[in-house]
Amino acid sequence: MIKIEKATFGAGCFWGVEYKFSTIKGVIDTKVGYAGGKLKNPTYEDVCTDNTGHAEVVQVVFNPSVITYENLVDFFWKIHDPTQLNRQGPDIGSQYKSVIFYHNEQQKIIAKKSKEKLENLKKYKKPIVTEIIPIKKFYPAEEYHQRYLEKKGL
Repeated sequence: MIKIEKATFGAGCFWGVEYKFSTIKGVIDTKVGYAGGKLKNPTYEDVCTDNTGHAEVVQVVFNPSVITYENLVDFFWKIHDPTQLNRQGPDIGSQYKSVIFYHNEQQKIIAKKSKEKLENLKKYKKPIVTEIIPIKKFYPAEEYHQRYLEKKGL
């Protein structure tokens, strides 16, 4: 039986983030959704108001014997600008924040050490604003958002 784990990341619009994570060997599945806010069962329209506290996120199901959580965190840093507060590129709002939602203490330690390492290396000219917080509830986004870029063609 394959051991699987989950990881959850917010790095801007979830369509592109999902596509990028879905291409990694060892990633079994990806699902876009919302996390971090107070509103129960939010819709895309709710989250777009920038009043729910939720971020657009991707939940990644992976095989840790093929790809480690640490490798996924390293990939996360490379696919977006973690110094942009509540935005990525042209997308502006707290729903686009840079965030790592950890699922257990080990993920928390790995994510925090990874962030500290980048800060100590002074890789970025501006401070890293990425939040590292526990996942409380993941709400899957509407079906039309799942694998959006694959459905629409790149």
